[in-house]
Amino acid sequence: MSSVVQLLRSSALADAPYASAATATPASRLIFLAGACPLDDDGRTVAPHDYAAQAARCVETLSTALEAAGATLTDIISTRVLVASADRADLVTAWDVVHTAFGDHEVPSTLLGVTVLGYPDQLVEIEAVAAVAV
Repeated sequence: MSSVVQLLRSSALADAPYASAATATPASRLIFLAGACPLDDDGRTVAPHDYAAQAARCVETLSTALEAAGATLTDIISTRVLVASADRADLVTAWDVVHTAFGDHEVPSTLLGVTVLGYPDQLVEIEAVAAVAV
């Protein structure tokens, strides 16, 4: 089944590695996902001090939550990537992992540096909204 998500780019905006907007068809159901955290099966934060490994685990967690809702990464309509750092290089490290995982599905995204996240040693969290056909 093809995705109901349509990514939109504007030639009037600077080129970016993500779409500037996205829409979903009228006959779609939105899925609002909780922030995907880098936790193992026992609820412990994986890979303390490793932005890339935590971002990869967040993508895995996000994929599992999407599967439970009958969706995949290509059904995501937008993301917000939160990184606990004031260093732009750390943000880019996490972003590169997320961007690679999404491949050609370059959804509108916001990358934010934050002071702290909810779990001990947590450095990355990914929020997302997806859309699937009704």
